[in-house]
Amino acid sequence: MAVEVKELLEAGVHFGHLTRKWDPNMAPYVYMERNGIHIINLYKTAAKIDEAGAALSKIANSGRKILFVATKKQAKDIVAEKAGSINMPYITERWPGGMLTNFVTIRKAVKKMASIDRMKKDGTFMTLSKKERLQVDRLRAKLEKNLGSINDMTRLPGALFVVDIKREHIAIKEAQKLNIPIFAMVDTNSDPRQVDYVIPANDDASKSIDKILTHVTDAISEGLAERKAEKDATAKETTAPAAKAPKAKEEAPAKEAPAKIVAAEEEE
Repeated sequence: MAVEVKELLEAGVHFGHLTRKWDPNMAPYVYMERNGIHIINLYKTAAKIDEAGAALSKIANSGRKILFVATKKQAKDIVAEKAGSINMPYITERWPGGMLTNFVTIRKAVKKMASIDRMKKDGTFMTLSKKERLQVDRLRAKLEKNLGSINDMTRLPGALFVVDIKREHIAIKEAQKLNIPIFAMVDTNSDPRQVDYVIPANDDASKSIDKILTHVTDAISEGLAERKAEKDATAKETTAPAAKAPKAKEEAPAKEAPAKIVAAEEEE
Protein backbone atom coordinates (compact mmCIF):
# COMPACT_ATOMS: atom_id res chain seq x y z
CA MET A 1 0.00 0.00 0.00
CA ALA A 2 1.47 3.32 -1.13
CA VAL A 3 2.25 5.90 1.53
CA GLU A 4 0.32 9.16 1.30
CA VAL A 5 2.17 12.44 1.91
CA LYS A 6 -0.91 13.91 3.60
CA GLU A 7 -0.85 11.37 6.45
CA LEU A 8 2.87 11.96 6.98
CA LEU A 9 2.23 15.71 7.14
CA GLU A 10 -0.53 15.26 9.74
CA ALA A 11 1.81 13.15 11.90
CA GLY A 12 4.51 15.86 11.84
CA VAL A 13 7.04 13.65 10.05
CA HIS A 14 8.35 16.71 8.18
CA PHE A 15 9.75 18.61 11.18
CA GLY A 16 13.55 18.40 11.29
CA HIS A 17 16.04 19.89 13.77
CA LEU A 18 17.30 23.44 14.12
CA THR A 19 19.25 24.53 11.06
CA ARG A 20 22.42 25.08 13.11
CA LYS A 21 22.34 21.43 14.22
CA TRP A 22 21.91 19.86 10.81
CA ASP A 23 24.18 17.39 9.06
CA PRO A 24 25.01 18.62 5.51
CA ASN A 25 24.71 15.05 4.19
CA MET A 26 20.96 15.29 4.80
CA ALA A 27 20.70 18.11 2.23
CA PRO A 28 19.09 15.89 -0.46
CA TYR A 29 16.18 15.18 1.90
CA VAL A 30 15.58 18.76 3.09
CA TYR A 31 12.77 20.67 1.38
CA MET A 32 13.24 24.10 2.95
CA GLU A 33 14.04 26.06 6.10
CA ARG A 34 11.30 27.69 8.14
CA ASN A 35 11.69 29.68 11.37
CA GLY A 36 15.18 28.26 11.92
CA ILE A 37 14.02 24.65 11.47
CA HIS A 38 14.67 22.35 8.50
CA ILE A 39 11.60 20.89 6.80
CA ILE A 40 11.97 17.37 5.41
CA ASN A 41 10.80 16.59 1.87
CA LEU A 42 7.87 14.23 2.52
CA TYR A 43 7.68 13.05 -1.09
CA LYS A 44 11.15 11.60 -0.64
CA THR A 45 10.14 10.18 2.75
CA ALA A 46 7.15 8.40 1.20
CA ALA A 47 9.32 6.93 -1.56
CA LYS A 48 11.92 5.77 0.97
CA ILE A 49 9.25 4.12 3.16
CA ASP A 50 8.05 2.13 0.14
CA GLU A 51 11.62 1.14 -0.73
CA ALA A 52 12.46 0.09 2.84
CA GLY A 53 9.12 -1.72 3.21
CA ALA A 54 9.74 -3.82 0.09
CA ALA A 55 13.22 -4.83 1.33
CA LEU A 56 11.98 -5.63 4.86
CA SER A 57 9.13 -7.69 3.44
CA LYS A 58 11.64 -9.84 1.52
CA ILE A 59 13.78 -10.37 4.62
CA ALA A 60 10.72 -11.41 6.64
CA ASN A 61 9.65 -13.72 3.81
CA SER A 62 13.07 -15.43 3.95
CA GLY A 63 12.48 -16.35 7.60
CA ARG A 64 15.07 -14.01 9.10
CA LYS A 65 14.35 -11.82 12.12
CA ILE A 66 14.45 -8.01 12.07
CA LEU A 67 15.77 -6.47 15.29
CA PHE A 68 14.18 -3.14 16.27
CA VAL A 69 16.29 -0.74 18.34
CA ALA A 70 14.93 2.35 20.11
CA THR A 71 15.92 3.36 23.63
CA LYS A 72 14.66 6.96 23.63
CA LYS A 73 11.61 7.66 25.78
CA GLN A 74 9.30 8.76 22.93
CA ALA A 75 9.93 5.55 20.95
CA LYS A 76 10.26 2.76 23.56
CA ASP A 77 6.60 1.87 24.05
CA ILE A 78 5.73 2.30 20.37
CA VAL A 79 8.54 -0.01 19.24
CA ALA A 80 7.70 -2.61 21.89
CA GLU A 81 4.07 -2.65 20.77
CA LYS A 82 4.68 -2.64 17.00
CA ALA A 83 7.57 -5.14 16.97
CA GLY A 84 5.79 -7.38 19.47
CA SER A 85 2.65 -7.48 17.30
CA ILE A 86 4.60 -9.12 14.46
CA ASN A 87 6.71 -11.31 16.76
CA MET A 88 10.00 -9.53 16.02
CA PRO A 89 12.77 -8.95 18.63
CA TYR A 90 13.45 -5.49 19.98
CA ILE A 91 15.74 -3.58 22.33
CA THR A 92 14.15 -0.67 24.20
CA GLU A 93 16.40 -0.55 27.25
CA ARG A 94 20.13 0.17 27.22
CA TRP A 95 21.88 -1.47 24.24
CA PRO A 96 23.92 -4.42 25.61
CA GLY A 97 27.50 -3.96 24.38
CA GLY A 98 28.43 -6.82 22.05
CA MET A 99 24.79 -7.64 21.41
CA LEU A 100 25.70 -8.51 17.80
CA THR A 101 29.50 -8.79 17.74
CA ASN A 102 29.50 -11.07 20.81
CA PHE A 103 26.17 -12.77 20.18
CA VAL A 104 27.26 -16.12 21.66
CA THR A 105 27.67 -14.53 25.11
CA ILE A 106 24.28 -12.79 24.82
CA ARG A 107 22.66 -16.13 23.93
CA LYS A 108 24.21 -17.65 27.07
CA ALA A 109 22.56 -14.93 29.16
CA VAL A 110 19.19 -15.67 27.52
CA LYS A 111 19.67 -19.40 28.21
CA LYS A 112 20.47 -18.55 31.83
CA MET A 113 17.05 -16.93 32.04
CA ALA A 114 15.45 -20.12 30.67
CA SER A 115 17.36 -22.29 33.15
CA ILE A 116 16.08 -20.19 36.08
CA ASP A 117 12.53 -20.71 34.79
CA ARG A 118 13.15 -24.49 34.69
CA MET A 119 14.46 -24.40 38.27
CA LYS A 120 11.20 -22.80 39.38
CA LYS A 121 9.12 -25.38 37.56
CA ASP A 122 10.95 -28.51 38.76
CA GLY A 123 11.22 -27.33 42.37
CA THR A 124 15.01 -26.88 42.43
CA PHE A 125 14.54 -23.20 43.15
CA MET A 126 12.90 -23.91 46.51
CA THR A 127 15.91 -25.96 47.68
CA LEU A 128 18.03 -22.78 47.66
CA SER A 129 18.42 -20.61 50.71
CA LYS A 130 16.28 -17.48 51.05
CA LYS A 131 19.27 -15.27 50.21
CA GLU A 132 20.13 -17.32 47.11
CA ARG A 133 16.52 -17.23 45.90
CA LEU A 134 16.50 -13.45 46.24
CA GLN A 135 19.73 -13.18 44.22
CA VAL A 136 18.39 -15.47 41.49
CA ASP A 137 15.13 -13.50 41.31
CA ARG A 138 17.04 -10.24 40.93
CA LEU A 139 19.20 -11.73 38.17
CA ARG A 140 16.11 -13.06 36.37
CA ALA A 141 14.41 -9.64 36.56
CA LYS A 142 17.51 -7.89 35.21
CA LEU A 143 17.87 -10.34 32.32
CA GLU A 144 14.16 -10.05 31.51
CA LYS A 145 14.34 -6.27 31.42
CA ASN A 146 17.36 -6.15 29.10
CA LEU A 147 17.02 -9.31 27.02
CA GLY A 148 13.48 -10.63 27.49
CA SER A 149 12.37 -9.27 24.13
CA ILE A 150 15.03 -11.26 22.21
CA ASN A 151 14.16 -14.67 23.70
CA ASP A 152 13.30 -16.12 20.29
CA MET A 153 16.30 -14.69 18.43
CA THR A 154 18.49 -17.79 18.13
CA ARG A 155 20.80 -16.34 15.47
CA LEU A 156 21.97 -12.94 14.25
CA PRO A 157 19.15 -10.84 12.77
CA GLY A 158 18.68 -10.41 9.04
CA ALA A 159 18.39 -6.63 9.51
CA LEU A 160 18.33 -3.82 12.07
CA PHE A 161 15.64 -1.13 12.26
CA VAL A 162 16.78 1.88 14.29
CA VAL A 163 15.04 4.98 15.60
CA ASP A 164 17.61 7.80 16.07
CA ILE A 165 20.96 6.64 14.71
CA LYS A 166 22.91 9.22 16.73
CA ARG A 167 21.61 7.79 19.99
CA GLU A 168 22.03 4.17 18.87
CA HIS A 169 25.52 4.65 17.40
CA ILE A 170 26.92 1.54 19.13
CA ALA A 171 24.25 -0.68 17.58
CA ILE A 172 24.95 0.92 14.19
CA LYS A 173 28.70 0.21 14.47
CA GLU A 174 28.15 -3.42 15.46
CA ALA A 175 25.78 -4.00 12.54
CA GLN A 176 28.26 -2.37 10.14
CA LYS A 177 31.05 -4.69 11.34
CA LEU A 178 28.90 -7.74 10.58
CA ASN A 179 27.46 -6.35 7.32
CA ILE A 180 23.91 -6.52 8.68
CA PRO A 181 21.59 -4.25 6.64
CA ILE A 182 20.53 -1.14 8.58
CA PHE A 183 17.12 0.48 8.16
CA ALA A 184 16.50 3.68 10.11
CA MET A 185 14.50 6.81 10.70
CA VAL A 186 17.07 9.54 10.07
CA ASP A 187 16.52 13.12 11.22
CA THR A 188 18.24 16.21 9.81
CA ASN A 189 20.93 16.16 12.53
CA SER A 190 22.26 12.71 11.52
CA ASP A 191 24.53 11.31 8.82
CA PRO A 192 22.47 9.14 6.44
CA ARG A 193 25.61 7.52 4.99
CA GLN A 194 25.72 5.19 8.00
CA VAL A 195 22.44 3.59 6.95
CA ASP A 196 21.60 1.23 4.06
CA TYR A 197 17.92 2.20 3.89
CA VAL A 198 17.28 5.79 4.95
CA ILE A 199 13.82 7.00 5.95
CA PRO A 200 14.18 10.79 6.39
CA ALA A 201 11.81 11.66 9.22
CA ASN A 202 11.25 13.39 12.54
CA ASP A 203 12.60 10.86 15.07
CA ASP A 204 11.65 12.90 18.17
CA ALA A 205 7.84 13.06 18.02
CA SER A 206 5.75 10.05 19.09
CA LYS A 207 3.20 10.58 16.29
CA SER A 208 5.90 10.58 13.65
CA ILE A 209 7.57 7.46 15.04
CA ASP A 210 4.22 5.68 15.30
CA LYS A 211 3.29 6.53 11.70
CA ILE A 212 6.59 5.31 10.22
CA LEU A 213 6.62 2.13 12.30
CA THR A 214 3.04 1.35 11.33
CA HIS A 215 4.01 1.32 7.64
CA VAL A 216 7.20 -0.63 8.32
CA THR A 217 5.55 -3.34 10.42
CA ASP A 218 2.68 -3.63 7.92
CA ALA A 219 5.24 -4.39 5.20
CA ILE A 220 6.95 -6.99 7.41
CA SER A 221 3.57 -8.52 8.22
CA GLU A 222 2.87 -8.91 4.48
CA GLY A 223 6.19 -10.72 4.05
CA LEU A 224 5.36 -13.08 6.92
CA ALA A 225 1.89 -13.75 5.47
CA GLU A 226 3.40 -14.59 2.06
CA ARG A 227 5.86 -16.97 3.73
CA LYS A 228 3.03 -18.74 5.55
CA ALA A 229 0.97 -19.00 2.33
CA GLU A 230 3.95 -20.51 0.48
CA LYS A 231 4.50 -23.04 3.27
CA ASP A 232 0.82 -24.02 3.26
CA ALA A 233 0.86 -24.45 -0.53
CA THR A 234 3.97 -26.65 -0.34
CA ALA A 235 2.39 -28.75 2.40
CA LYS A 236 -0.72 -29.30 0.25
CA GLU A 237 1.38 -30.35 -2.75
CA THR A 238 3.29 -32.95 -0.73
CA THR A 239 0.12 -34.47 0.78
CA ALA A 240 -1.96 -34.43 -2.44
CA PRO A 241 -0.48 -37.62 -4.08
CA ALA A 242 -0.97 -39.57 -0.86
CA ALA A 243 -4.67 -38.66 -0.83
CA LYS A 244 -5.17 -39.88 -4.44
CA ALA A 245 -3.46 -43.25 -3.89
CA PRO A 246 -6.38 -45.06 -2.13
CA LYS A 247 -8.75 -44.25 -5.05
CA ALA A 248 -6.54 -46.19 -7.47
CA LYS A 249 -6.69 -49.25 -5.20
CA GLU A 250 -10.47 -49.01 -4.88
CA GLU A 251 -10.96 -48.80 -8.66
CA ALA A 252 -8.72 -51.78 -9.40
CA PRO A 253 -11.21 -54.54 -8.43
CA ALA A 254 -13.94 -52.93 -10.57
CA LYS A 255 -11.73 -53.18 -13.68
CA GLU A 256 -11.06 -56.90 -13.05
CA ALA A 257 -14.77 -57.78 -12.66
CA PRO A 258 -15.68 -58.09 -16.41
CA ALA A 259 -12.74 -60.44 -17.02
CA LYS A 260 -13.87 -62.75 -14.20
CA ILE A 261 -17.43 -62.81 -15.52
CA VAL A 262 -16.23 -63.77 -19.05
CA ALA A 263 -14.02 -66.53 -17.62
CA ALA A 264 -16.93 -67.94 -15.62
CA GLU A 265 -19.20 -67.95 -18.72
CA GLU A 266 -16.55 -69.83 -20.80
CA GLU A 267 -16.27 -72.54 -18.13
CA GLU A 268 -20.01 -73.09 -18.29
